[in-house]
Amino acid sequence: MENKINRLLRLKEIIAPKGPIPISRSSWLKKVGTGEYPRPVKLGPRTTVWREQDIVALIRRLETEAGHDV
Repeated sequence: MENKINRLLRLKEIIAPKGPIPISRSSWLKKVGTGEYPRPVKLGPRTTVWREQDIVALIRRLETEAGHDV
């Protein structure tokens, strides 16, 4: 069995202009609040991250919904 350490991503690594998901911060947080996007992990009072595996799954789901091959 392989033990793979999952990376933790900050929001700036996920959303545009540098990230793979072209969406504004406010739109991202709104979709997180509605449950459409993955919930974050709070590491501290000012540190919020997302699991890389959750973001990869989200991207695949968005591509599937858009009709793109993954």
